[in-house]
Amino acid sequence: MFKFIRHYLLALQFFTRIPVTGRLANWVGYSPDMLRASAAHFPGVGVVVGAVAVAVFALLQLLLPDTPFRPLVAAVFSTIATVLVTGGFHEDGLADVADGLGGSYQRERALEIMKDSRVGAFGAMALVLVLLCKVALLALLGSVELLDADEQPFAFSGWYICAALWAGHVISRGLPLIMIRLLPHVGDTATSKSKPLADQIASSGLLIAFLWCFGALVLASFALSAINLIVACNFAVAALLVMMRFFRRRLQGFTGDCLGATQQVCEIAFYLGLAVSV
Repeated sequence: MFKFIRHYLLALQFFTRIPVTGRLANWVGYSPDMLRASAAHFPGVGVVVGAVAVAVFALLQLLLPDTPFRPLVAAVFSTIATVLVTGGFHEDGLADVADGLGGSYQRERALEIMKDSRVGAFGAMALVLVLLCKVALLALLGSVELLDADEQPFAFSGWYICAALWAGHVISRGLPLIMIRLLPHVGDTATSKSKPLADQIASSGLLIAFLWCFGALVLASFALSAINLIVACNFAVAALLVMMRFFRRRLQGFTGDCLGATQQVCEIAFYLGLAVSV
């Protein structure tokens, strides 16, 4: 249990801005093997990030006046909150991938561009489009009106979007682990942010990640129907398969930036699946 907690806190320290410092950091410790093992807890990081997103969205839904624009405002601030918590870690990966693969059809040149910390035109366009898609879908889901057994609206009709937000952050962080398992790492392991992920994830790690995702879906099922979750997960898995095929064809593998881009695309696909199922 202590090893489980240490690995989880290390993942939280690596993929968020939540401070794990001082005595707690000393107790957690660090080694490349520990960081590699912490990959199993990426969906667990989504539990925390999703909880922050839900808290901000729900609070604004309760405080803002009941107008058609309320879900949109809540979606914007909820998205801002997740970016602040993660430091834009995954969005940065998305921009680098868009710049690299959009800037050159040559594999080596694309990988070189992806290492550049500057954001180019393709990266900027990708960020804008992805954030627009995310905010628009969250605003749409936040507009869904839930009815009770007497066909009357609930006093707080945001349970649907809250469950969607939370589950989306967890599932979208679990699916990229399949990419780690099935594709080779092609980044520069000497400088890559994903250096500890260069080795394939163990089956035990995938099992832990699956349990995180399964637990999130079970809890989300109290607000979302089974068909909603099935359609949403199918959309997210389809997005993962498309991204894996794309990276295999263009790069012959994945980099840390590819994982971040995949998380963003799978998250949007999850919300889109929910919107379609409604």
